[in-house]
This record gives sequence, structure tokens and C-alpha cells, in this order.
Amino acid sequence: MGFFDSLFGRTKPPSADLDALFALPSAAITLEAAAGIRPTGIGAVCYRQSEGAAFHDTQRDVTELLDADQGPKVERTVDDFGFTWLLCRHDAGDVGGLVTDLHAINTALTDNGFGPQLLCSTVAFTTADGAPFALVYLYKRGTFYPFAPTGPNRRDNALELQVRGIVGDDLRIESDLGRWLAVWGAPGLG
Repeated sequence: MGFFDSLFGRTKPPSADLDALFALPSAAITLEAAAGIRPTGIGAVCYRQSEGAAFHDTQRDVTELLDADQGPKVERTVDDFGFTWLLCRHDAGDVGGLVTDLHAINTALTDNGFGPQLLCSTVAFTTADGAPFALVYLYKRGTFYPFAPTGPNRRDNALELQVRGIVGDDLRIESDLGRWLAVWGAPGLG
């Protein structure tokens, strides 16, 4: 950051720490032990699609790479807001493998110059009573937050705050609750 940036109060947003996703397997163990919240084996990367052949080729290449292991396990969807989601599926107990695939998607997009298009990654869980739940990673903030949808445009804020306390030692949790955005309709959450 330069002198004029400091003078005018401009700050540089933290760069995304893609490796932060590798803390999720530990957080998953903590969640299951403390609250009975279990991983589903579903995770997704959300990004704003760019125009052009380079972006299309990168998206195709990463999908083919991840599908090469065990057949098709990556699904591409577009939500109601126009954001693209790449959904990955693994066995519920293989959070490490799921995180590795999500990291591969993020790295491919970033390495090809499309890092600014990354919005978030989600890893889906279910609560002890079977309700959907997710841990969300915000790229532009380098932080995680919990998201517990309970129905159309409703969420369980008490559970989200409880989870913040449970995984606070495992993950860098977003301190600004105003940035705990709802990811309604995210793949794997309903």
C-alpha cells in the first residue's frame, strides 16, 4: 500500500488464502464432537462467470480434471442471481478429499487470472435433527462464517452464533456479522 492510499484512507482488502480451506476437516471433527453436526460430503465453489474462451477453457479443464478420478462428480449450476456454482460430491467422511477438490477449483481459477470472480465456497453439513447447515468461506475477506437455513428466506441465527464459538479455534471466523450473507439456494443445502 502506498503513501497516497494511506493518506486517503484506502485499504487493500486481504487476499484470499485458498489454503485456509484445509482447516475445514479439523473444524468438521470439532462440530461433530461438540454439536452433532455432521458433514454431508457436498461442497461448492461460487463465482461470477466471465465471458471469453479463456474462462470457458479453465472451467472445462478443472471439471474434466476432477471428473477423471471416479466419473462425474462435479456439477455446474447457475443460481437465480446469475452466479455459477461448481458442486463436488464425496463420501460424507471424506472432508479432506472434498476440500482438496474445492481448493483445486479455486487454484485453477486464480492461476488463470480469474481470482477476482471467486465469491465463496460452501461445505454442507446436517445438524443432529437433520437440518441443513454450511460453513462458508469468503474469498475477498479470507474468513469463514456459519449459515443455517431453516426455510425460505429464514435462518437459525442462534445456531450460527453457537457454531461460531465452537469452531472459533479451528477457523478464522468473520467478525462482522453483517457479512454473514445468506446463500439461499446454494447447492447441497436443500
